[in-house]
Amino acid sequence: MTTLGADNAGETFALPGGVSIRLAWAAETDVGRRRKANEDSYIARMPVFAVADGMGGHLSGDLASAAVVDRLDQMITGEFVAPQLVEVALEEATRDIGIIAGDSELGVGTTVTGTVLTLVDGIPTFAVFNIGDSRVYRFERNSLRQVTVDHSLVQEMFEAGEITKSQAAKHPDGNIITRAVGFHSQPTPDFWMLPLKKGMRLIICSDGLTGEVDDKRIRLNLAAGLSPTETAGALVDAALASGGRDNITVIVIEVLAVEVVPPTG
Repeated sequence: MTTLGADNAGETFALPGGVSIRLAWAAETDVGRRRKANEDSYIARMPVFAVADGMGGHLSGDLASAAVVDRLDQMITGEFVAPQLVEVALEEATRDIGIIAGDSELGVGTTVTGTVLTLVDGIPTFAVFNIGDSRVYRFERNSLRQVTVDHSLVQEMFEAGEITKSQAAKHPDGNIITRAVGFHSQPTPDFWMLPLKKGMRLIICSDGLTGEVDDKRIRLNLAAGLSPTETAGALVDAALASGGRDNITVIVIEVLAVEVVPPTG
């Protein structure tokens, strides 16, 4: 397990073009009640927020997740990041993971999901990215929406109409993913662009949360209006109370303000 960054109760950032944003964020991770080691890693450091879930049952999953967040951390040079740099960082992490794997027949891999703050035509935007079945949710106006789409066998079965959403949540093949970072394959993240709006929140999490806590319960925790630190802690506690069968990692980001700063003089 590697954790990069620290909770922030609120900080203002001045971006190019006279735009000012104020963000707060917090991260929480727990080994859970059944695992001996925490193979999750995360980075929560402006402008990069991501969770990586090392592949359970494979060699050195914790090192794989660490390689991803370390490479994402290395691309930070300012207060926003071009999404293309995420792809570069994941390619470098894939090479690192290949070295870690060595001659292992099983290979080594990890999921990764998260967001980087970027600018699109001068507008501050969350560039959400995903490989695997960790997730990013958006909470706004009391509504929770899953932004990312799982790369999993169960998701493919659901999209093909073979199972319902409720069946997917309890399917025995729920841990089989179809895309990952590692395993000597080219990392291919999906991207979604979300312009920042005051009051919106993003929840970035490993499947240790979503495997125990359904979307309705996640929304109720967000709707309580607690701080990012309290919310992240409450979500982890909810996953533990429901069984805690996997490592659990949660990052909560809140947009406190988005303002256009008038020119001085």
